[in-house]
Amino acid sequence: MATPSNDKAPWQQAEPPADEDRREEPVWTGLLPAVVPAETAHDDEHDDARHSEHGEERGAGQRRAPGRPGGGSRAVGADEAAGDDDPDAEARRRAALRRDALADEPRLPRLQQVLLVLVLPLALLAAAVRVVATPLFLWAEYHRPGFPADSYGFSTEERMVFGSYGLDYVMNWAPPGFLGGLQDADGAQLFLGSEVAHMTDVKIVLQSALAVVAVLALLGLVSCLYLRAKAPGAASGALFFGSWLTVALLVVLAVAAVLGWQQFFALFHSLFFADGSWTFRASDTLIRLYPTQFWVDAAIAVAGFALLGALAVMIATWPTAFRRHRAFDRVRRRQELKRRLAGR
Repeated sequence: MATPSNDKAPWQQAEPPADEDRREEPVWTGLLPAVVPAETAHDDEHDDARHSEHGEERGAGQRRAPGRPGGGSRAVGADEAAGDDDPDAEARRRAALRRDALADEPRLPRLQQVLLVLVLPLALLAAAVRVVATPLFLWAEYHRPGFPADSYGFSTEERMVFGSYGLDYVMNWAPPGFLGGLQDADGAQLFLGSEVAHMTDVKIVLQSALAVVAVLALLGLVSCLYLRAKAPGAASGALFFGSWLTVALLVVLAVAAVLGWQQFFALFHSLFFADGSWTFRASDTLIRLYPTQFWVDAAIAVAGFALLGALAVMIATWPTAFRRHRAFDRVRRRQELKRRLAGR
């Protein structure tokens, strides 16, 4: 007998298939797997029928009890006591509990999946940016072969010291004097007021973006735990799709950067900073510490770290037969536990 089609997710399965064998045929529908679960509600129907039959027999026995006039009326207290012990009401109550347990579906599962899909690329990019914005990357850049030297006289050691100040400033909440008070070997102010103002803007944008992504990542983690408990397989499916979305986004950004780095760099800055606030002369300290090659290497490093993270998530959530079977098995165990708890 052919297995009926099914477009529901695992946790939405409350009715068994119509075929006698009741075999399980996993089917993939979009992000979520669908499966025909083991028999659940069918047993409940038999239990309800048995309870109803016993209730009718007990009710008939009560009606045939001696000493009760056929057309007489009972006292109010007797009616209430009989209503409390009504087997039909108890059977209906237990059947309702079973149905509620089997219908215990997650709230807004698709919305939570969309959240996970969108949050994953942002979280991976934010984590990659945070890894790159460290003194270790700065040291690797200044000491790597081929990195352009400062034509205005900064040594590698001076670049490392002053560059670390700029990096620390955008990652902490120090006042502008943290940079504005720096002086070179001749006692001249190292950073101009316009440079300090731009670094302050960078600090605000970067810290705000990291904070927003951290909140979204926390919500995504809560959604993962919730879906793992309520809808096995839903969170891993969303993360798997989100990893592919991350790869696609990185490819698009890489192509745009390769085809026109200057245009890409200018467009990126124009999205977050006012015109004229982020352009400087070649002799200014910011350009001497962070030349164009620095930003090219930083972009490559961010893309590389984000790509590694996406591949790791993809491997961890790849929908293998073992993972699908494990998700379906968890769905069956959860439904069986709910049914037993409701039947107590």
